[in-house]
Amino acid sequence: MGKDIGYLNGVVRAKKPRRLPVVLTREEVKCVLSGLSGTPWLMAMLLYGGGLRLLECCRLRVKDIDFSQNQIVVRAGKGDKDRYATLPAAVKEPILCHLQVVKHQHEDDLKRGLGDVALPNALERKYPNAGKEWAWQWVFPATSHYTDRITSKRRRHHLHESVLQRAFKTARLKAGISKPASCHTLRHSFATHLLEDGYDIRTVQELLGHKDVSTTMIYTHVLNRGGRGIRSPADRL
Repeated sequence: MGKDIGYLNGVVRAKKPRRLPVVLTREEVKCVLSGLSGTPWLMAMLLYGGGLRLLECCRLRVKDIDFSQNQIVVRAGKGDKDRYATLPAAVKEPILCHLQVVKHQHEDDLKRGLGDVALPNALERKYPNAGKEWAWQWVFPATSHYTDRITSKRRRHHLHESVLQRAFKTARLKAGISKPASCHTLRHSFATHLLEDGYDIRTVQELLGHKDVSTTMIYTHVLNRGGRGIRSPADRL
């Protein structure tokens, strides 16, 4: 009673309730980001500035960042869909510097007979040497190598998502933020702050990669305007 009810083959089922996402204010985001540095800061900036999911960020390849168009191509996101995301201007130069370091590391790996990364789908069979090309390297590579159980090749995986998760939690606690925020909260905050800035819901839906606009509509309920944007009568006393 009082719950959303769904009907399937004559059987009544209670629908899973929709929970409002945790969203940080702009000042809270700023405080968390100020507690990060290096690679975790770059990754967090992409989550907040581009609306990326954590694993989408971890799995970025060099070729996926288009500096000329200021955009990121998110490959095989949720639902196995590709989409374009915004490359924040604030991280353009830092990422270029970061990639210079990664490229030097890759060149050193090649000299040691390494430098190979796993390729998606059947590309590895079709292009056996592509895994050593610069364009296919991870933007955020792991600090060590692993041995592929199938090919026995020594490779670098992308940085594990727990690296940013731990750094984010430390920064959140240091900032004194009691909200149960996680890395994914930066994506929620990205969407909410875009709506606050007046961007239309369809644009936000496209940037987030939501299949249905109703999924994006949940952010209209957490806009920083109080209860549905009204002015409380208590404030007129």
